[in-house]
Amino acid sequence: MYMNIFSEIDQLQIKIEKIRPLSEDQNLELRRYFNIGLAYSSNAIEGNTLTESETKAVIEDGLTIGGKPLKHHLEATGHHDAFNFMYSLIKKNGIIEEDIKNLHHLFYRQIEPEKAGVYRKIKVFISGSSYSLPDPKELKTLMKKFEDKYKIYDKNIHPVRLAALAHNDFVFIHPFLDGNGRIARLITNLILIHSGYPVTIIPPVLRMEYIALLEKAHENDEDYINFMAERVKQSQLEYIRMMG
Repeated sequence: MYMNIFSEIDQLQIKIEKIRPLSEDQNLELRRYFNIGLAYSSNAIEGNTLTESETKAVIEDGLTIGGKPLKHHLEATGHHDAFNFMYSLIKKNGIIEEDIKNLHHLFYRQIEPEKAGVYRKIKVFISGSSYSLPDPKELKTLMKKFEDKYKIYDKNIHPVRLAALAHNDFVFIHPFLDGNGRIARLITNLILIHSGYPVTIIPPVLRMEYIALLEKAHENDEDYINFMAERVKQSQLEYIRMMG
């Protein structure tokens, strides 16, 4: 199954390439659609209570949703800004530490400006996890190693696998006080989109499976990679349905 899904993804990608190129208007509409979808889903995984339609209203119309926390509104608009910056990086063959800090700065600057794009200075723990996170003193070294690993994308690794590995490497470092999961999912999509894949979304309904597989990935990441490959496949199918 593990190898078969990569074969399916490759075949679906051939179909997607046959649909392309899209018109400028189609590309803009698709980008807007996935911007909202990823902002909603990625924030919801972390406990944000805005629905997808509410997320759209906050981002596109600047509306305030009654009864919803201010932070949840700021997470929506911050994710929108970080998503747009992610798109500006797509033509680069790799990602550097400064790009990651900028992604986090854009996401978090309205929430806690002094912590936006700044590595955490305290020890943190993930509730329910059996694995400890790196000490703050290790973060600069670990992020430099992350940059060295991904500043040029490895062409010998399937892009979907590479995107999943980058996600895991980043969340296991957990460099920021908050927003690490959302930045990890943006990094994943940066690698995917760079290689021509559509934006990939993890539906909030799969949150528990996603978290459990991330925990398991500390010892064996095969099931997590397979999970992400299935999400990419579903995004490809949706892209073909919408644009085919």
